[in-house]
Amino acid sequence: MTFILTDNTRYLAVLPQKVFSQISVFSLLAMPLFILAGELMNRGGVTKSLIDLSMALIGRLRGGLGHVNIMTSVFFAGISGSAVADAAALSNTLVPEMRERGYTAEYAGAVTAASSIIGPIVPPSIILIFYGALMQTSVAALFVAGIVPGLLLAAALFAVNGWYAWREDHPRVEKSDTRPLLPAIVAAIPALCLPLIIVGGIILGWMTPTEAAAVAVFAAAIAAFFYAPLTRQDIWESFSRCAVLTGSIFMILCAVAAFGHLAALERIPQTIAGLVEDMGLGPIGFLIAMNLLFIVAGMIMDVPVALALLVPLLAPVALANGADPVHLGIMICFNLCIGLVTPPLGGCLLIVSTVTGVNYWKLARAVIPFIIAEIIVLGVLVSAPEISLWLPRTLGLWE
Repeated sequence: MTFILTDNTRYLAVLPQKVFSQISVFSLLAMPLFILAGELMNRGGVTKSLIDLSMALIGRLRGGLGHVNIMTSVFFAGISGSAVADAAALSNTLVPEMRERGYTAEYAGAVTAASSIIGPIVPPSIILIFYGALMQTSVAALFVAGIVPGLLLAAALFAVNGWYAWREDHPRVEKSDTRPLLPAIVAAIPALCLPLIIVGGIILGWMTPTEAAAVAVFAAAIAAFFYAPLTRQDIWESFSRCAVLTGSIFMILCAVAAFGHLAALERIPQTIAGLVEDMGLGPIGFLIAMNLLFIVAGMIMDVPVALALLVPLLAPVALANGADPVHLGIMICFNLCIGLVTPPLGGCLLIVSTVTGVNYWKLARAVIPFIIAEIIVLGVLVSAPEISLWLPRTLGLWE
C-alpha cells in the first residue's frame, strides 16, 4: 500500500515473478507427499505397533512408560515429521496408560509434549523442507543433518525421565504386560521400513527427497493396510488434511516471496547487518542473539509463520558472519520447535491439554524441566556445528 500511495508501483511489477519463483521449487513437491504419507500411516493403526516395540525394548526399566513415550516419538518421527501429529497420537494412547499405572496426568502429558518435538527434527521433516525452500539449501543434507541432533534430544529427554523415575519412584512395566521382543519387531517392520526407505534412498543416491516422498506415500498405503485396512473415509480425510495443510503453507510461501522482495528493496538485511557490526556482536554473539529472538518468536507464533518472517531477514546476516546454511537450518528449526512446548501459545501443549483434559498451565509447569534439557541441547548444537554437519559431510551430501 505504501508503494502505491507514494507512486512507486513500478517496483511491484516484478512481484508476480518473485512469488512464482519462490514456489516453483522441485523440492517443495516433497512437502504434500510427506504430509499425505504421515496421514495415511496415522490412520492405519501404526501407533500401537510402535508402542509395543518400545515396550518390549525398554518398558521394564524404572519409569518404563516414560521411556516408552520418548522412544515411540523417535519411531513416530520417522513417519509423520510433525510434532502436532505425534502429540495427538500419543495423547490418545500412552497418556491414559501412564495415568492408570500411577503417573500424574501432568507428568504424562509433559513427557508426551516434550518428546513430540523430535518429529520435526528427525527426517522426514516438513519444516526442514520449508527452510530448504526458503534458503535454497539441500533438503537431503538437512534431513541427514537432523538425525544426530534428534537422537541427542531423545537422550536428554531419557535422562530427565530417568531422574524423575528415580526421584518419584515411577513403576516399571511388568514382563507379562509386554509382547515378546521378536514378535514386536516383526509387527513393527512395516512401520519402520518407511523411514529406512526415505533416509536410505536419499543417502545412497537412489532418490531425491521428492522421489523418496512419492515412494513413502506408496509404502505408507501398503503398511497402513497391513495394520488396519483404510476405509474410504480415512482416505478422504487424509487427502483433505493434506490439501488444507499444503494450501496454507504455500500461501505463507507466497507472502514470504512478496515480503522478501520488499525487504530487499528497502535493504532491511543490510540494515540489520550494519546494526550487528555497530554493536560489535561478532559471529557467536549474533547467533546467541538470534537464538533468543527465535525462542521468543516460537512462544507466540506458529513455526511456519516464524520461519517465513524471520529467516529471510536474519539468515543472510548469519551466513555473512560465517554460519553454515545447513547448521543454521537445524539450529533454527530446533529452536522454533522448543516454542511448540513453551507458553503462552505452545501448539503441542494445547493439543495435549485438549486431548487429555489436563489444565494447560499445570501442564506448562510440569514440562519446564524438559524444556531446560532441550535448551541445553540447543546450546550444544550452537556451539558445536560439527554435531549437525558431521553426518552429511561424511556421506558426501554437504561440503
